[in-house]
Amino acid sequence: MITITNDKMEAQEVEAQAATESGQQQLKLYSYWMSSCSFRVRIALNLKGLKYEYKALVKGEQFSPEFRKLNPMGYVPVLVDGDTVVADSFAILLYLEEKYPQHPLLPPDLQKKAINYQAANIVSSSIQPLQNLTVLKYIEEKVRSVEKLEWVQFHIGKGFLALEELLNNHAGKYATGDEVYMADLFLAPQLCAAITRFQLDMTQFPLLARLHEAYNKIPAFLDALPEKQPDAPSS
Repeated sequence: MITITNDKMEAQEVEAQAATESGQQQLKLYSYWMSSCSFRVRIALNLKGLKYEYKALVKGEQFSPEFRKLNPMGYVPVLVDGDTVVADSFAILLYLEEKYPQHPLLPPDLQKKAINYQAANIVSSSIQPLQNLTVLKYIEEKVRSVEKLEWVQFHIGKGFLALEELLNNHAGKYATGDEVYMADLFLAPQLCAAITRFQLDMTQFPLLARLHEAYNKIPAFLDALPEKQPDAPSS
């Protein structure tokens, strides 16, 4: 049974990769350079060696009727794979994992898989939504601009403390061992935003600070950085 399963996975991998390379399946990623959710998906596509067309959204285009047909929420990222349209980074990553099994994003070990889901969920549910541009704009308009940074730093810090505790007994070179998995794809963009955009003091998060340094040595992560995207400001 194991042999059959492995053969099936290998066949799927070869078929998916061949279709992508031949141009039969042209992946399209609707993205925004500064979006940490899009950042996650760009890393996954790079790790899996999948070529894609980068579709940058100009300001306000996410609210257009055309884009809302792709994602009624009006958010990036959105992945188009032939006739299949998938919105939301978590859903996209799970779709890519099923459709393109090369370079697995989830470990075979059930416990490690659960830890990856937990870490990803802390970032996607308890940190990132609270630093969303829409939320920060609302805070700035209703309170004061200085409150915006304090708000973000508080909520990122709270999430980072939880991640430090969660990953303490599972981390290796990366978040859940010595291989890059889904947790790393969620952590890297969040760490990048916390350090570069929100000036968070990382001295109280030594494990996450170490992971940030490790991610900065991986080409698939570096190529997905916001400043390297075609719609990033030139200066």
